[in-house]
Amino acid sequence: MSKIRTSVLAALCATSLGLVAACGSDDADSGSGGEGGDSGGSTLEKLKEEGTIKVAFAGEIPYSYEEDGELTGATIAIDREIYKNLGIDNVEGQMVEWDALIPGLTKGEYDAVSAGMSILPDRCERGAFAEPTIMYTSTLMVKEGNPKGLNDFSSFEGSDAKLALQSGAIEQGYAEEIGIQDTMTVNSAQDGMDAVSSGRADAFALTNITLKQMAEKNADAGVETVGGFVAEVDGTAQVSAGSTVFRPEDSELREAYNEELEKIVGDQAKFEELVGEFGFTDDERPPEDLTAQMLCDDDLEAANKAMESKE
Repeated sequence: MSKIRTSVLAALCATSLGLVAACGSDDADSGSGGEGGDSGGSTLEKLKEEGTIKVAFAGEIPYSYEEDGELTGATIAIDREIYKNLGIDNVEGQMVEWDALIPGLTKGEYDAVSAGMSILPDRCERGAFAEPTIMYTSTLMVKEGNPKGLNDFSSFEGSDAKLALQSGAIEQGYAEEIGIQDTMTVNSAQDGMDAVSSGRADAFALTNITLKQMAEKNADAGVETVGGFVAEVDGTAQVSAGSTVFRPEDSELREAYNEELEKIVGDQAKFEELVGEFGFTDDERPPEDLTAQMLCDDDLEAANKAMESKE
């Protein structure tokens, strides 16, 4: 198993009390909403009857956030369409700190996590991921004009450039595994942009969509992005995708969700109709052959073959 996909969560466990609880026993209270509980009837049946599902979101633009008091974002748009097709017309949101998303789910505080969470082996042990909904690429935010000529992680080899990394982000794991030495850690995307803008770092690595939009919305910061790329470690492309998370016992709900999701990701026009306004394109649409199980198993060989099927 790749060190990257285990080290990211381990780092979070060491720094966040909220996630420490999640990294312990799997016997956590799953709440009364599970399909195997004593509440009678499945979660899916109850949600259909009530017409409302409560989802956790992380407040990260452009994935899941509130704007003018309304829940929005690319992952919300996909999930809202799916739940509507399942007969659940109302989607209520609860903003939750990233580290507490899965712990709150297992406690029954909400019915699903709708935050585009990356599918990683350690997370798969604690939550049940739907099939991939959105693909991720990384990028570098640099000073305008890209004075150091940085294009991807390989650009740091033999360079004196300093790289800023967000604590717990998957890019931090990539940089550690590749062996980039001159790095600094920041707590948020805003902190990373500030580090580049002020000259304390030569580049900041995070997801392409996030940093691209930050650069566009902060024209006075004097930064730009270099374009999306897939990180490579030891010659292997690190395929990354995010999805909605359910409680393991809510298998009927997850399976129904996956059936509707397949109709969206299998249709380029429909996918772009739902998420295009948030800056996503066909580049972020998962290939038909890529599965959550591949990513849960850290089977990057199979994941890369699946990616080839879309080319």
